[in-house]
Amino acid sequence: MPGAVQSIERAAAILRLLAHGSGPLGVGEIAGSLGLAKGTAHGILRTLQGVGFVEQDKTTGKYQLGSALLHLGTSYLDVNELRSRASNWADSLASRCNEAVWIGAPLQGQVLVVHHVFRPDDTAQALEIGSLLPPHATALGKVLLAYDAGLLSAVVRTGSLEPFTWRTITDPKTLKRAVSTVREIGWAGETEERELGRASIAAPIRGSGGLVVGAIGVAGARERICDAKGRHDAAMVDHVLRAARAISRDLGG
Repeated sequence: MPGAVQSIERAAAILRLLAHGSGPLGVGEIAGSLGLAKGTAHGILRTLQGVGFVEQDKTTGKYQLGSALLHLGTSYLDVNELRSRASNWADSLASRCNEAVWIGAPLQGQVLVVHHVFRPDDTAQALEIGSLLPPHATALGKVLLAYDAGLLSAVVRTGSLEPFTWRTITDPKTLKRAVSTVREIGWAGETEERELGRASIAAPIRGSGGLVVGAIGVAGARERICDAKGRHDAAMVDHVLRAARAISRDLGG
């Protein structure tokens, strides 16, 4: 089994030192505290600075934790708070709709499944927590695209509209119209856009200040999620909206 990577261990030690210190530290102070050669400490700090994990004060030359690292920590807390606050409502939603429930949050241009409640029956199901979903082909993703102009712009700009089925939206203008509709009606639906025979419904979860921090939705067989005319079941839409609003209240949204 491979051993630990020394340079990563040293970088982690530097970050911990900066996190626990009383203020910015110079290269010499960091090197002395960790028993490193000054050149070694400086090289690691330059690398950490390059990825935004540390910042250097131009006047003093000292280092402190960078905004990118703080953002990672905030994201971790946000996702875990979202999952913990939403779990009871997700269980209730699964029972009301008799379908699987997913909660998603944005991650690097995709949708990260942070919570998954199985459909309450005896069918074989795979746990999807940690899975990454395409935002343009899922109801969860359309919700996030509707309320995050930066995410929508990035998805369109990078040409990430991969066709999963013949129903997948691959035209940027069509996608923009679709997410505009989501903003108007307050929820998103998807029918066979990611997988034939499947459909989903989702609504936004809002945090403090009304910012959309995630989405909750149900997913299952098309014949259960939609009626004979292909319209999403109105009762399920209402249940999803109620669950999303309840979670949002718990999060201060």
